[in-house]
Amino acid sequence: MAQTAIGVVKSEFIYETAPFPSCHASTLAETPEGVVAAWFGGTDERDPDVGIWFSRKTGSGWTAPVELANGIQATGPRQPTWNPVLFQMPKGPLLLFYKVGPSPSTWWGMLMRSDDGGKTWTKPTRLPDGIVGPIKNKPVLLASGKLLCPSSSEDNGWRLHMESSTDGGKTWQKTAALNDGKEFSAIQPSILFHPNGRLQLLCRSKNKKVLESWSDDGGTNWTALKPTELPNPNSGTDAVTLKDGRQLLVYNHTPKGRSPLNVAVSPDGKRWQAAVVLENEPGGEFSYPAVIQTRDGLVHITYTHHRKKIKYVVLDPANLKLTEIQNGQWPNP
Repeated sequence: MAQTAIGVVKSEFIYETAPFPSCHASTLAETPEGVVAAWFGGTDERDPDVGIWFSRKTGSGWTAPVELANGIQATGPRQPTWNPVLFQMPKGPLLLFYKVGPSPSTWWGMLMRSDDGGKTWTKPTRLPDGIVGPIKNKPVLLASGKLLCPSSSEDNGWRLHMESSTDGGKTWQKTAALNDGKEFSAIQPSILFHPNGRLQLLCRSKNKKVLESWSDDGGTNWTALKPTELPNPNSGTDAVTLKDGRQLLVYNHTPKGRSPLNVAVSPDGKRWQAAVVLENEPGGEFSYPAVIQTRDGLVHITYTHHRKKIKYVVLDPANLKLTEIQNGQWPNP
């Protein structure tokens, strides 16, 4: 990270050593007790020993990673786990969604709950057939009480869909695919809030751009996908709506590779401003960010660091130095 990154409050690794050599796909939530994180770790992505690991931020630092879930089956071979997603229900449990299966085109969704900020957990339960849960990025809770989960599938092209629950994950509804997987290959959306109940999604694609779509009916129907001006090297992104109404996106601002890793801010979800370069080591992998804003207004980000560690960065969004991104070009410092 650039030593002079304005607005960066903290930058550290969640752990220095761990009982697994490789990690990826971190996720964050704020519980009443503090910030928690999870990710998958094992020999390597897709290997059957890959499990879901978890850590809590305490006054003395991050707790040692513990494995919450694995892919051991009652019958048949052990399967890898994938893409955990944490979400704290207001006045309810901390939810942990994750996937199990040999590949993204065949995996199924699982759910665990914690009533004490992640210290203890229920046994995993399998989500209904066809429901995989939020695929990489966190759900959002709508004013109606609907938990809207941004999801996608890879079994018939890369296609987006939405899953939702009005009872905290006990029963589920699912939209049809939002795209055909042909014109645009899109997965792993994030959901943003705009005035008058309007929603925006931003997502990863194979089309060399971050894609967007809009909904005016609480996430049931969406406009056709369109490319934004921002590049995407077929790598995960995440975004959050800030308390002041601005949108914040964490993504790789490059058409190829997974470095640099960048933070951009927008007043309206359309016009983007360069905020921070989190990492810019040539040839490195800095990927799959997760981002939340906590009650105190700070922004918390985790991401994969060379597939070896999970990096944790805290930003103060009130102190960011912003420069317009014009014609998709990140401005020179």
